[in-house]
Amino acid sequence: MKRLILTLTFAVGAVTAFACTNFIVTKGASTDGSVMVTYAADSHQLYGALYYTPKGKFKPGATLRVEEWDTGKYLGDIAQIPQTYTAIGNMNEHSVIITETTWGGLPQLEDPNGKIDYGSLIYITLQRAKTAREAIATIVELANTYGYASSGESLSIADASEAWIMELIGKGDSTNDPSRKGIVWVAYRIPDGCISAHANQARITKINFNDPENCLYAEDVISFARKNDLYNGSDKDFSFCDTYAPADFGAMRGCEARVWSFFRTFSEGMDKYIDYALGVNANNKMPLWIEPTEKISPKALFDAMRDHYEGTPMDMTTDIGAGGHHLPYRWRPMYFTVDGVEYCNERATATQQTGFWLCGQAREGKTGILWFGVDDAATSALTPIYVNTTEVPWCLSEENGSMLKYSDTSLFWITNRVAQFAYLRYDLIGKKVREYVDMWENNMLEAVKLADVAIGNTPKAKKKAQIATKFSTEHAQLLFDTWTMLDKYLMVKYIDGNVKGEDENGKFIDNGNGKDIPGKIEQPGYSEKWKRAVAADNGRILEVVK
Repeated sequence: MKRLILTLTFAVGAVTAFACTNFIVTKGASTDGSVMVTYAADSHQLYGALYYTPKGKFKPGATLRVEEWDTGKYLGDIAQIPQTYTAIGNMNEHSVIITETTWGGLPQLEDPNGKIDYGSLIYITLQRAKTAREAIATIVELANTYGYASSGESLSIADASEAWIMELIGKGDSTNDPSRKGIVWVAYRIPDGCISAHANQARITKINFNDPENCLYAEDVISFARKNDLYNGSDKDFSFCDTYAPADFGAMRGCEARVWSFFRTFSEGMDKYIDYALGVNANNKMPLWIEPTEKISPKALFDAMRDHYEGTPMDMTTDIGAGGHHLPYRWRPMYFTVDGVEYCNERATATQQTGFWLCGQAREGKTGILWFGVDDAATSALTPIYVNTTEVPWCLSEENGSMLKYSDTSLFWITNRVAQFAYLRYDLIGKKVREYVDMWENNMLEAVKLADVAIGNTPKAKKKAQIATKFSTEHAQLLFDTWTMLDKYLMVKYIDGNVKGEDENGKFIDNGNGKDIPGKIEQPGYSEKWKRAVAADNGRILEVVK
């Protein structure tokens, strides 16, 4: 989702607030041989719903209306192709996955005349490409034909065989200069057995011009920079990200730190880049990809999206900002000033303003799965949606509620209800929610194994789709029902700062008189750091006089 620009000034330069995170795992780095890509679409305005576009056939001369994904603004009409593929969320029926993070880059390179924005590039390309490489070519063709309407983007593009990072940016106002129409770009294939990530900061540095199998790029990626006085060095020293999106404090601390934490989770030795993650040493860049110490399971990757920098110097659960219940969230704005000194709150992978998040899983020889969730990844669960599904579960429909309209049947809204309650006492309620998340996802991973067998044993494509659709829709609805029950359970158990006791069967303990009166109530209180902070702040008034 497009980042929101906050024009704030630090001693080290302009700082911005960002959104979205992508993690990429190649098939050789996964425990089950699948290619996996995660995505959190983070925005304070985005409704969490599952997009669906069925395949179609179109007559010559047909057009497609393009509306900007962020705003709904009409950008223009483009030529439709004769036949399109089904796209569900950020994946299509051929298991092509495309996700994004916005980094903006040099503002003078935006083109007000562009007819296709980054979101439309993704969802239109999913309808037109059968492989990752086809997707890259389609993106380039669309942007160069119709003009690019957004700012700098990093894209994760994958299929069941390979995964790529593609970075692109426009060429500026084309009103009086048609040569500025389109994009400059570069794409790298992630070596099999490696993992990569991006989080709202361009990451590709030097370009290998002699490896067309693994590195693709615009012919004018360097000449354009030279022509516009953006670069004057040699080809071999050219760096895409340093030219088109120079990193400042905000880019490192608010963006690259998320990549660092992901790498650190799965590989040893990443602490040598801590100064870069903290935003104090721009010269200590991390590699574009790394080899994990061990292969990564789908569940481990799901959980990586729930990171709040736990166990690092940026751990959001340990400072006084976490309050009395170790809350790993800081409400916006991200920056604040005290006595003329400016400070930042951390921007972690898991964040409260997530609209939807996912893990696309492309599997050779099997139907792809879009693991899909809504709202904050740390307090929500992913449910499996097969890519040959022919309908969207009602609880995930774009027609069911909105950011301005509450719906009692929407998974987005019930998930938000649970999250908002968990934020009140995160160390207790958040922990309990996480138990339900883990139970659900572990059960779904097992359920998928059985569904795979049923789908694999069915020869006809139509019947396969029927089985996949039934499985996907029923389990999404079951997740909604489970979270509805969880919402009620949490209210009963944790109301008014209390914690009601339960027996070994999970039944609330009454007082033994048969009057539905609680028989065991605990009141855990606040963290030690919070107590000491309150005592230091107002101890003179609060101290008990003896």
